[in-house]
Amino acid sequence: MAAPATIARPTGETLRGKQKEKDVRMSNIIAAKAIANAIRTSLGPRGMDKMIQQGNGEVIISNDGATILSQMQVYHPTAKMLVDLSKSQDIEAGDGTTSVCVIAGALLSACEDLLMKGIHPTNISEAFGLAAVKAEELLTDMARPVELANREELINCVNTSLSSKVISEYTDRLSPIAVDAVLKVIDIATATNVDLNTVRVVKQLGGTIDDSELVEGLVFSKGFDKTASGSAPTTFENAKVALIQFCLSAPKADMESNVVINDYAAMDRILREERKYILNLCKKVKKSGANVLLIQKSILRDATNDLSLHFLAKMGIRVITDIERNDIEHIATTLGCLPVANIEYLTPEKLGTAGLVHEETVGGHKVVKITEIVNPGKTVSILVRGSNKLVLEEAERSLHDALCVVRSLVKKRFLICGGGAPEIQVAQKLAAYGRTLEGTASYCLQSFADAMEVVPYTLAENAGLHPIGIVTELRAKHAQGHTSMGINVRKGAISDMYELNVLQPLLVNTSEISLATECVRMILKIDDIVMVR
Repeated sequence: MAAPATIARPTGETLRGKQKEKDVRMSNIIAAKAIANAIRTSLGPRGMDKMIQQGNGEVIISNDGATILSQMQVYHPTAKMLVDLSKSQDIEAGDGTTSVCVIAGALLSACEDLLMKGIHPTNISEAFGLAAVKAEELLTDMARPVELANREELINCVNTSLSSKVISEYTDRLSPIAVDAVLKVIDIATATNVDLNTVRVVKQLGGTIDDSELVEGLVFSKGFDKTASGSAPTTFENAKVALIQFCLSAPKADMESNVVINDYAAMDRILREERKYILNLCKKVKKSGANVLLIQKSILRDATNDLSLHFLAKMGIRVITDIERNDIEHIATTLGCLPVANIEYLTPEKLGTAGLVHEETVGGHKVVKITEIVNPGKTVSILVRGSNKLVLEEAERSLHDALCVVRSLVKKRFLICGGGAPEIQVAQKLAAYGRTLEGTASYCLQSFADAMEVVPYTLAENAGLHPIGIVTELRAKHAQGHTSMGINVRKGAISDMYELNVLQPLLVNTSEISLATECVRMILKIDDIVMVR
């Protein structure tokens, strides 16, 4: 006789396993939300700044999401995913690094509520993926094309990005610099991306950010090397510039070598040989026709010494030393010259020609500018000025974001209004679309739509406005068809963002939603954390 069939009952172990999955998921969500909440107050033009003190005593003041998160010591593995999310947004669009984390935090809160209602994580993940695709379509429908030749619109986009920075009062100076810098290094008709390595940013202490300038050529944040006589020229017209990777000083012996000198005659012979060796090097430089030398930094020996500087000054040649290895390629491209690693290969064909090389004093410090280059590469330099190191560092970071905004417009030539208008529009359209679906997908899309409102809500909150009242009014305006209405944080009211020229690249918004959704879906799928050695 066959054994009777039995129904397996859930054991306590199985129940504990299910509870563990929930606990892990909730732990991950809470950790990630903590990161989002930490930088939420930095969002928008009226957002707060963060002061970060590093272990070595260095202080950073910034409200850039990527900068803040990169300096934070984060230990929870899921919280680190939010840090990586901000980095990804910085790489993809260069702006929106705070917004992407805030949106991810809101989506995780929505997930928390949906999980509490008993909806399976896989269903939530699939619905959120559908919502993200739909949101990108809605944003694209809202956007309007931009011509790269329209400089004013590009500047307005950069102004929007810089308005939330520490140095927001200098947007009128930095925005045109960023736009002009990018336009000079690309071909407007055919460009699909921008290599930001072609824009070299040089920081110089002294003055204010208003004194920053765009230089079509090269800028060095130090003057010519000083000579003993002090009478060498500081300006060259039609200069021949050599970029060399060898030193104009006496060779050094190996670490284990010993030189024994028994008398003064031997000392004189050594000095004569050194003088002869250096003079021979200088004569070969003169023979090549170069009158400005750029020498790569070396850790093995001095790039020059007093004797070589004296000989070169007598020959009418000036020297700039300590050129960083990372700058060699940029300098060579800009000057149209070739770096030379051996004096024997220094020939006139390897030199670059510049109409003007001039040393000037800027903010109490010497700088050298090389301009009017005969065969220039598509590169530019930006000289950033600032009253102290903190301002200089933040100005450089803000300028990078500004350049990235223009790059985003080159990659995807559409712009969209700001002020929370796109997020409200997406929220309303997604909610309407969700009502046409059946089952759990409808609930999930509604939650996704509600999460989108976190951006206008936070903008209003950080501006000291009543967020619930502002968002409710904004909903009503969009329901009436005013899709470009957003939050005017300066007046504390709802205004037309296109009229105020509050514009931003479409790529920033689409990448925010797609990257945030991707990160949230990944967190949702994690049901266990395994520690290994």
